[in-house]
Amino acid sequence: MEKETYYISVGARGISKIKTGTPFELEIEATADEIRALRSIFNEMYNSDAMGFVRAHIPFLEYHNDMENDMIDRDLTNVYQMLYDLGKPETKQHIESMGILNSPDSDNHFTM
Repeated sequence: MEKETYYISVGARGISKIKTGTPFELEIEATADEIRALRSIFNEMYNSDAMGFVRAHIPFLEYHNDMENDMIDRDLTNVYQMLYDLGKPETKQHIESMGILNSPDSDNHFTM
C-alpha cells in the first residue's frame, strides 16, 4: 500500500489528510491499514477514559493503584510509539524531546 501524509492531533484524537483542516501537532506518513490501527488505539483511549471517569467517582480507590489509569498510560504510549515509527523527522524529534518513550531504538516499535 502507498503511504500518504496525515496530520495528527493526539489530544483531540484527530487524523486528517488536510493540513489546514484541523489543528494538528504531528505529521506522519502512513498506509490506510496503519491509519486504521491508529484509529483503533484512539478508540481504546476513549474507552479507557470512560472507565476512568467512572472510577474517579469511587473515592476509596487511589489514582496510582487502578487499572484504568494504567490502561490510559499504555494506550498513550502506544500512540506515541506508533507516531514515532511513522513520523517525519520533525515528528520523531518532537516525540524524542517529550521523553515519553523508553528509547527510540527500543524493540517497542509499531509493526503491522
